[in-house]
Amino acid sequence: MAEMENVSYVPLKQPIVFTVEGFNVTRQQGYPLFVLSLIVYAVMLLGNITVVMVIARNAKLHKPMYVMMCNLAVSDLLGGTVIMTQLMTHFLTGDRTVSYVGAFVQAASVHMYHSAVATILTAMAYDRYVAICQPLHYHAIMTTRRLVLLCCLAWFIALCLVSTRLILNVGTPLCGTLITHVYCSHGSIISLACLPTPTSSMFQVYSIYSLSAVCFLVIASSYAMILKACIVKQEKNSRRKAIQTCASHLSIYIFFEISLYLIVMTYGRKDVNPDTKKFCAILFIIVPPTVNPIIYGIATKNIRTNILKFFKSSVSPK
Repeated sequence: MAEMENVSYVPLKQPIVFTVEGFNVTRQQGYPLFVLSLIVYAVMLLGNITVVMVIARNAKLHKPMYVMMCNLAVSDLLGGTVIMTQLMTHFLTGDRTVSYVGAFVQAASVHMYHSAVATILTAMAYDRYVAICQPLHYHAIMTTRRLVLLCCLAWFIALCLVSTRLILNVGTPLCGTLITHVYCSHGSIISLACLPTPTSSMFQVYSIYSLSAVCFLVIASSYAMILKACIVKQEKNSRRKAIQTCASHLSIYIFFEISLYLIVMTYGRKDVNPDTKKFCAILFIIVPPTVNPIIYGIATKNIRTNILKFFKSSVSPK
């Protein structure tokens, strides 16, 4: 029986070139969609690069919360660039092909973005908890060493998850080249395997849900203690300052989770249009990176003030 399975398929040989199904649009429809994608990507680039530059240039913003914002902006740029360049190429040229190496690089980048955002937001929640619930000990707890450790740990966890998926998936015999998605992911690539890959599939499911569950528990616990501290505090100014401090982080986390929830809601439903499913599947990697810098600017006074100073200094004559 095992021998029959070994000869019942003929795996593809290198060089393997995948075809990404993408959206079902004509070339005429693709041009305005390219322009729209370009505008969204430009806003994404401008917003996140501005946040990073403003924080990097201002020594007063070299604090844990803002350093973590920089890390979040970098992860947003990573994920957003991978998806938006794929979309713009598809809409403008109609080219849907991607090389074997390119497919795995794209998949690794997408999963790195998802994991890094989740872990960085968790680290930010811990920072907010210490700042509000233990303000007198904040500087003793959130030292430079601990800040570096938290940021490195956030990226290290994401890197470990992505590396494990690559090890499990690279080299798997493939019998198809059509990726029925807008971009390449480990799941879409492994669905083309000649034989079932239970180990890879189980790791992917459990790693995603385990990471999401742990991050949610840490963030929920942090905000439960923050809420308790805000209720206990008698001074209205202290409570208002605490709420304003958490507003940007909580808004970003909610946007991120809602966009992920849409994927779960639409993925298994047969009554949902395929293009609608694909659109919902890319929202989590387009919407948060685009709106996050806007949320920083509205909810965080120091960021807003320094962004205005940055643009004034850029346009003013020397």
